[in-house]
Amino acid sequence: MDPAHIHLLVNHIPVLGTVFGILLLLYGMLAQKHEVTRASLGLFVLAGLGAGVAYLSGEGAEDTVEGLPGVAESIIEAHEEAALIALIAAIVLGVAALLALVFLRTETPRWAAVTTLVLALGTAGVMAWTANLGGQIRHTEIRDAALTTTVPNGAETGPAFDDHDDGDDD
Repeated sequence: MDPAHIHLLVNHIPVLGTVFGILLLLYGMLAQKHEVTRASLGLFVLAGLGAGVAYLSGEGAEDTVEGLPGVAESIIEAHEEAALIALIAAIVLGVAALLALVFLRTETPRWAAVTTLVLALGTAGVMAWTANLGGQIRHTEIRDAALTTTVPNGAETGPAFDDHDDGDDD
């Protein structure tokens, strides 16, 4: 398995882990179920660890795709910059959740749950932004219509260009 495969496999852990953790935390808070709240904290720790693996495998994934047709270096760089912010957010969330798990063993106080929820919502937003940019690297159908790509042979591709000959002269 090469770094691109690893990156594609693990990059879903922090995104989905954060979203499912938020849903679990909300349920735990609303139903006042301490065990569910603690499970959500564990999920946030897992999401933070997954973010680290996804970030570390990103460079190898970049090496794999950067020369492929339709891949824009500018999108890779934007994704890489967003990924650093997402990593930092996921680490902060994961550490906060871990501290709550370790030091608040008997019951998670409301202030700790609300603080974690706010951190998780911010992290989920940054994760979604990062994931969208990452998807644009190989999925031209989700790119901005004005975005174009210069591929190694100098041809421009992207939604704004019809780079195939279908016999139409329009």
